[in-house]
Amino acid sequence: MTQETQYGFYFDSSKCTGCKTCHVSCKDRLVGNIRGGDDVVNGGVAALPGILWRRVYEYGGGDWLQNADGSYEQDVFAYYMSIGCNHCSEPVCVKACPTGAMHKRQKDGLVLVEEDICIGCGACSRACPYDAPQLDEARKVMTKCDGCLDRLEAGKVPMCVEGCPLRALDFDTMENLIAKYGEGDAHIAPLPSSSVTSPNLILKTPRKIRSTGRILNVREV
Repeated sequence: MTQETQYGFYFDSSKCTGCKTCHVSCKDRLVGNIRGGDDVVNGGVAALPGILWRRVYEYGGGDWLQNADGSYEQDVFAYYMSIGCNHCSEPVCVKACPTGAMHKRQKDGLVLVEEDICIGCGACSRACPYDAPQLDEARKVMTKCDGCLDRLEAGKVPMCVEGCPLRALDFDTMENLIAKYGEGDAHIAPLPSSSVTSPNLILKTPRKIRSTGRILNVREV
């Protein structure tokens, strides 16, 4: 069947300051939708440990080098990458799911979980190179970014987009995003190659990008 339309994200890494407002906004909505206000404990974001629908990676590297005359030069760099589910055109999570719980909607391309038939096996999570599917240990079902479906139906943008103070994030149909931002820049570390899943993600990269760095905030993501 032909995909009717396809939603996706735009992310401008050159604007992102790593403030993690998108992460916190997403987490607040997640807590409210999964557990409800009466069950939230320990101040909201700590109530669902291990579930992070959107994460902000800090990627950096380089070094300071001493010259023969005692002076120093440096090639130090760092930038941020905000990542959630990219509602891929070729979602490997859907292919890996043994029950059909993980599925891609024809009308808008959103990749969603049918929790009633999810067995919490984690196959989707192991397959996804973006770590998008997350297990709710208490309910033993997989969860993931749904594009803030309830907000979309009300004519609003996802919480992460609304919360970003630098307007580094956007969400719309891919047709509209391409018309607004173009096709985007090339691959950026630490993301996997787009050939794996054909993510619906348009990127604008920062001025200094490298493939020789490392993730600097491993404990946060």
